[in-house]
Amino acid sequence: MGRKNNTQVPDFILLGLTDSEEIQLVLFVLFLQIYLVTVLGNAGMILIVRLDLLLHTPMYFFLSHLSFLDLSYSTVIIPKTLENLLSSAKYISYVGCFTQMYFLVFLGAAECFLLSSMAYDRYVAICNPLHYPVVMSTRFCCSLVFGSYLIGFADSFVSVLCISRLHFCDSNVIHHFFCDTPPVLALSCFDTHDIEIMIFVVAGSTLTVSLITISVSYVSILSTILKITSTSGKRKAFSTCASHLLGVTIFYGTTIFTYLKPSRSYSLGKDQVASVFYTIVIPMLNPLIYSLRNKEVKNALIRVMQKGECSEQLK
Repeated sequence: MGRKNNTQVPDFILLGLTDSEEIQLVLFVLFLQIYLVTVLGNAGMILIVRLDLLLHTPMYFFLSHLSFLDLSYSTVIIPKTLENLLSSAKYISYVGCFTQMYFLVFLGAAECFLLSSMAYDRYVAICNPLHYPVVMSTRFCCSLVFGSYLIGFADSFVSVLCISRLHFCDSNVIHHFFCDTPPVLALSCFDTHDIEIMIFVVAGSTLTVSLITISVSYVSILSTILKITSTSGKRKAFSTCASHLLGVTIFYGTTIFTYLKPSRSYSLGKDQVASVFYTIVIPMLNPLIYSLRNKEVKNALIRVMQKGECSEQLK
């Protein structure tokens, strides 16, 4: 069924996570609940930041774009995954597969540099608080966000262009639940070594530059915090970046494990588990990580709800 003799395939088959119908039903319910929480959490974060004037700061400006990226990331993957979990025909068109892959690379690379921008924002806020309003101006923040999207576009364009030039004459069965780069590369009937090196360089450069920016920022932040004499001052300074540091650790840990290795070393079990975590679970966790321990977000939510109640009463 999966073997092809032609030099190109009209569609692919997403093998999914399991063949068991019972487990597929359980996964459908679980993923649907996760997706609903993801949409509610990230869309809610975007709305709160926009509606509450006290959250119109650089940190929450970046956070609203992070929520947008996470919401988009989930929407690119989960609806198709839910459809395949209920369907016996797990097809995805050639164009649909590469469109999905394009947006995944685009959103992933953009999130890397957005997290770097957020780390730099925390560095300026803690290490140079007096210059913070000048350095983190609205224009500069918009430039950082635009640059993140631009780098994401460039990364995805190069990666998907390289892969789309391959011929998939061996098989059209993707051993994954979405069109990810390593399992699609593994289907090519030609040597993919040069393309793998190109993608590795592009992805590796993105991760390396963003990780260096984050690392340097947090080394400087830690150095500044250690110089603070009062315990309460240290605790307050650390609490402003703890949520971001946790989010960065989870995101980069799973991304490096999954992508910075040859596609031939792709492991069906381990890589699928990691993929579920960073494509489905992390977008749900991010709004929880950044809001549950954040009094400003909680207070903003209360203010927005009170404002809504007042508007209803006036009507």
